[in-house]
Amino acid sequence: MIDILSLKEFCESYEVPQSDSTLEMLDEFSALLLERNRQVNLTAIKEPEAVSIKHLLDSLMIFRYVDFPAGATVIDVGCGAGFPSLPMLIARPDLKMTFLDSTGKKLQFIADTLETLQLSGTVLHARAEEEARKSVSRETYDFAVARAVASLGSLCELTLPFVKPGGCFVAMKGKEGREELAEAENAIATLGGETEAVDCFTLPDGSERTIIPIKKISQTPTKYPRSSTAILKKPL
Repeated sequence: MIDILSLKEFCESYEVPQSDSTLEMLDEFSALLLERNRQVNLTAIKEPEAVSIKHLLDSLMIFRYVDFPAGATVIDVGCGAGFPSLPMLIARPDLKMTFLDSTGKKLQFIADTLETLQLSGTVLHARAEEEARKSVSRETYDFAVARAVASLGSLCELTLPFVKPGGCFVAMKGKEGREELAEAENAIATLGGETEAVDCFTLPDGSERTIIPIKKISQTPTKYPRSSTAILKKPL
């Protein structure tokens, strides 16, 4: 179990304060994560304090820099074991959250966690580059979020097609974020996006983090996203 008091102090000092009930649910979630991680490889982070900082606080920091209206639709592309999406949903159960990943075991953990915590969300077992071409998913979300799944240019091709014009893709990156942004400007423009203010912060353990909100200003051309092979071989 995590140290709830320390997490509470972290959240307050980083201007993302959470209620006692939310903190208790985050603690329960972390216990579920660490317990399941003994059986299935969900995360390389196994110490409770590191989970508090690198997973929970890091995920919650998105609320400091991005405004999510009540009831907004959000898709976490390449959600893994549920970061940032599960902490986001625990803090904001009004959000309509979709968890997308190609790894069934991680999605099963998310489904089990949603049931245990009595939260509502949609679990989607699919590859992003295939799902984003389906009319049921394409340009239907207010927000897409992703945390360090791929280089920013490739990540934009996998995520921006999910976002409706007027919506936003929020990339959560490490210290490499600014450098990757310079390399991704063509991809962002090609896919119908426009970069907003970039925010940087340092977690209590010294990890440097970058949050990059990308506004969707026009529809993504129908030929995107390309196949995963094409994305890797010839980035936009």
